[in-house]
Amino acid sequence: MLEFLEELLGEFTGSDYGELRYHERKGLNIAVRQGELEAANSTVYSGVGVRAFCQGGWGFSSTSRLDRESLKAAIRDAVSGARAASKKADTRLGQARLARGTFSPEIGDPLSAHPFEEKLAVVRRTEAKAGSFHFISSTACAYRENLDHKYILTTDGARAEVMDSKPEFRVLAVATADGRSVEASESLGVTGGWDDLFKRQPDELAEIAAKRAGDLLKASHPGGERALVILDPALVGLLAHEAIGHTVEADFVLSGAITEGKLGQRVASELVTLVDSGPSQYGKHAGGTVLVDDEGVIAERTVVIEQGILKSYLHSRETAGMFGVNATGNARAFEYSDEPLIRMRNTYIEPGDKTLEEMVSEVQHGYLLKGARGGQADANAEFMFSVQEAYRIKDGKIGELLRGVAVSGQAFEVLQSVDAVGKEFRFDIGAGYCGKGQPAKVDGGGPYLRCKAIIGGRTR
Repeated sequence: MLEFLEELLGEFTGSDYGELRYHERKGLNIAVRQGELEAANSTVYSGVGVRAFCQGGWGFSSTSRLDRESLKAAIRDAVSGARAASKKADTRLGQARLARGTFSPEIGDPLSAHPFEEKLAVVRRTEAKAGSFHFISSTACAYRENLDHKYILTTDGARAEVMDSKPEFRVLAVATADGRSVEASESLGVTGGWDDLFKRQPDELAEIAAKRAGDLLKASHPGGERALVILDPALVGLLAHEAIGHTVEADFVLSGAITEGKLGQRVASELVTLVDSGPSQYGKHAGGTVLVDDEGVIAERTVVIEQGILKSYLHSRETAGMFGVNATGNARAFEYSDEPLIRMRNTYIEPGDKTLEEMVSEVQHGYLLKGARGGQADANAEFMFSVQEAYRIKDGKIGELLRGVAVSGQAFEVLQSVDAVGKEFRFDIGAGYCGKGQPAKVDGGGPYLRCKAIIGGRTR
């Protein structure tokens, strides 16, 4: 296939740049709810995405037909689109470290070695385990995997074969009593194989989710206040991704995000270094791992904030050219029929030197927040996230469990208030997807982080 596509690069006449991206995906989705099989879908599909660039204009086409004439027609369509969109300007794509060779993540025990029947049995057993507790009224469990094989070639030198393997697993439990219901979940998502995904046993995940739901059912609601909080790695990852990461994607910067024009300025505490990385740092198998992006660029580690100073945006080849910098390997497309967009990969805050115990002992009044349940953020870095578990901290000790808690604020103000960064590091949002016109597998994490934020709740 690589040689076949290489022969077609000569068809990009009349354009400044051409790109061919063959993508085959094998997918599997299994879901069980309340003991009933809800989904059992297996898919295999493939095709080629074609892009051309001409004097500032882009053209894109795609085809699932892999014969020579169909691919030539797709190239002609992309070139025609680029010429029609041309701005008649002397614009150039940014420089990049282009990939050549074969790239594959480390995989422990390939997913293909485990048949469908085994995967279904794990989902059924885990869902049943979560429902075995008398206070649990509803349960669900799901397993999903995407196995990708790509060839990415560009007219300026990329020649990459890329393999990927991303499984994910989640279990949900709902506890009910006296007309009240509370749900809790546990999830895993990695880049790797079966053993990499299940470093924690499925039964353990089911038990954690069920017991958490039961404990939360008995918990009270907090009142609202601005307070000292300690965020766990999952919430740090969500903050880094949703509230900071999107504001430094160069296309959003060009659209007027709050970070526009702030390179070189202090935006966070000097204790904060925030990174978006293609390779998995501080351990293997982070769920957003990307070795080569969909423009054929080596996906390296990009320091976004270094000791509080905003150092870099996240770039595609196009925005790198606009800003006069190198591409960062952040152009990603979910399927062959999608155009590459600037997307994050593994976004995290680097660890510090404090233990969690030390961080808690120094708090007279505050909260320990654990477990991200999603939320939202905007171009001004204003955010609000739901929290699975919140514990009151009083006089340096962890106290009662609270429920129905949300944490909010302006992300850069929150990062400027950071006064302690933990030693322990963990990626913890790898089972999720980021949406930006198309999905993308991402991950986020960090250490425990102590800062000031607004706690939302209610008294009852």
